[in-house]
Amino acid sequence: MSDKRKSGASVPKTTKSKYQPSANSSRTTYILGGLAILVVAALVIFGVYWSQRDKGDADQAALAANATMIAGPESAPTIDIFIDPLCPYCAQFEKAYGPQISTAITDGKLRVRYHSLHFLDEASASGNYSSRAGGALTCVAATGNSQVFGKFLEAIYAVQPKENGGSDLSNADLARIAGEQGADAATTKCIADGAKVDEAHAKGEESWNQLHTVLGDQTGTPAVLHDGKPVDTSNTNWLTDITGSNNS
Repeated sequence: MSDKRKSGASVPKTTKSKYQPSANSSRTTYILGGLAILVVAALVIFGVYWSQRDKGDADQAALAANATMIAGPESAPTIDIFIDPLCPYCAQFEKAYGPQISTAITDGKLRVRYHSLHFLDEASASGNYSSRAGGALTCVAATGNSQVFGKFLEAIYAVQPKENGGSDLSNADLARIAGEQGADAATTKCIADGAKVDEAHAKGEESWNQLHTVLGDQTGTPAVLHDGKPVDTSNTNWLTDITGSNNS
């Protein structure tokens, strides 16, 4: 039988490769693999260090100067509460702790500096809802009436628009809600005109910067600081621990 294929080309004999990995090649592979693991570990450690490096205490003067509202006596323990009007978790926080916080303020056992942020503006239908709601809160805060402020905050969270939803509240809506919670005519006009939106936006920027100093890449809302340090609000007794009494 012919050893040729139909094409006419001869079929060369298959020879077994004589190449065998040298001991050095094998050792080098393991060394390089070990070095790669060390490099990855070093990068992880450096990454943790890098994310932690900016963390520290917030500037108390900056927190006070850029608060949306300050309520409660100066002699009481002071906390800073950071919210975004569009943040659904902030609404849950307000529902869970708002009444206790209001009672502690009224009883003179707590001083609260509220900070309205606006990082969720782009997630609102209007593109600036958080800033406008922050402006509305600033209008109410300008009266110094912490009770009306608390009621208004609770009310806008009760009708909170959805993130990436198809609609949100207009300035007229916010003004109407404020009036229903006891705001006077001058305050509702301030809200309807958007008179303090720019002020609220600027304060929100600096408040975010202060919060980022403390929380770094974990910055978000709701967040609470006490004496410039983060409070673990997953501990349901966090407020009692600060005020030293049960306000439930």
